[in-house]
Amino acid sequence: MDLRNTVLSMDEWTELIHRAETGEISEPLENVDHDNTSPYDAIFVGGGAGGRFGSAYLQARGGRQLVVDKWPFLGGSCPHQACVPHHLFSEAAREMDYMRWNADTLWFGEFDDKRASIRDLVELFKAGRNNPHAFMNWQSKEQLGMEYILNAEATVIDAHTVEVAGQRYTARNLVLATGARSYPPDIPGIELPGVYDFATLIEELDYEPSRCVIIGGSKIALEYGSFFQAAGCQTTIVSRSPLMRTHSLHHVDEDLRTYVVDGMRKRGMDILEGAHPIEVIGNGKVTGVRMRLADGTEQTIDTDFVFLGTGERPHSQPFVDALGVQVDDKGFIQVDSRMRTSVPGVYAIGDLIGAPMEMFKARKCGMTAARNIMGEPYEFDFSEYPDFLHTTYEVTWVGLTEAEARQRYDDVAVIQMPPKGIRDDELALPCSEGSMLYAFTRPELTGFQKAIYDSKTRRLLGAHHVGFGAKDAFQYLDHLIRKGITVDEMGEMNELFINPDHFIQLSRLRAGQHNLTDL
Repeated sequence: MDLRNTVLSMDEWTELIHRAETGEISEPLENVDHDNTSPYDAIFVGGGAGGRFGSAYLQARGGRQLVVDKWPFLGGSCPHQACVPHHLFSEAAREMDYMRWNADTLWFGEFDDKRASIRDLVELFKAGRNNPHAFMNWQSKEQLGMEYILNAEATVIDAHTVEVAGQRYTARNLVLATGARSYPPDIPGIELPGVYDFATLIEELDYEPSRCVIIGGSKIALEYGSFFQAAGCQTTIVSRSPLMRTHSLHHVDEDLRTYVVDGMRKRGMDILEGAHPIEVIGNGKVTGVRMRLADGTEQTIDTDFVFLGTGERPHSQPFVDALGVQVDDKGFIQVDSRMRTSVPGVYAIGDLIGAPMEMFKARKCGMTAARNIMGEPYEFDFSEYPDFLHTTYEVTWVGLTEAEARQRYDDVAVIQMPPKGIRDDELALPCSEGSMLYAFTRPELTGFQKAIYDSKTRRLLGAHHVGFGAKDAFQYLDHLIRKGITVDEMGEMNELFINPDHFIQLSRLRAGQHNLTDL
């Protein structure tokens, strides 16, 4: 279907995407300038966050690009199956949690578990998920001037050639951006109906779960598990490692981790750390999970719903076979700081190159590849970055933990709320919009905050937060930490009262102190 000279409305795009998803339309959706005889500077294989942003950046720099995706839309898995639904589910979990704690007080009624439905939220998401895809298809064509072929899979022939729907396209460079997929553990019964990951939950769930076992301790396990529990589905997390201590999560402060995990248990979740799943049990459908606990004993939990939170693996084998790109022991394509693979003229970006599996990394990887393709030497170091996850709270952190700071610096000052030595149920701080009612009813639920300073240079080394409304600030705190912001400069900032992150006013209480001490 040639869309080059057609301008579709948002509604028309949404309908077209739906028809392609359901198989009513099987032909490619093309926005290609066939009259342009100039060569492509890059073909992006994959139109997710990295492919779309990389294409837009390359086009803005005067290059010619083509992006190809097997889905009938740009944007990839984030709006369709991954991060957008998890944000919706996390927001629902927060609301249900709020209503549960306040049930039958003030103006709140009793909480009705029967109205809290996992499946209802899944269906709500599915009904609206193509709206952002429609916009990205429209924006990429009408505003950004990108060329793309959607609803068609690209086959890489060599380092300069891809084949799409029987037609070959050549370019000076290829950018590989096909992402990663869930990686199921190798245990018996894992293929039984009733076992889901984040993608199949969206596409295949056709009943209301009553009891959930999550295998794995990843971010996904914490986020989806908190939603399942809030919706009234009793949830157990089975994790080989302590929660928030998996390899992909760095700089997690122990006090923050303790507050988060304790809060999950406080809400009724069963968390089995150091436990190993042995078998998913069932007879045509899941009925239980057998596991070996940390003490060596075995236990079976009855369940009708198993959710996998065991991480992801890349879709890289086709590129190994066609191009011989080097990969690591998990299959992630190896690149340098300019996103160049071992094959000249071939770049790889996003989840395809490994952790962190985050949107900012994918987008900036695409930009980095585009800059280098267009002749601008540019490097991207994503070894340090702000990070977050959701339980029924926003959990956000950036920079060093207290333990890491004390290992690297001789004199460290910690500003913390609640301060060490005061229990969280003794103090209604930190509180702000989102937790004010908790401050007056259940102070232990208001959250946790910690800022870490090097006392000698007075520089901020790390910030850690559990609560509401502060997450966006951490992308700026990341920038300020890199620039070397000090406690004195933090004290000079003008905060909004009462602001979600109390780091500014707390820093002001110490900014006047010549020799910094803990607060």
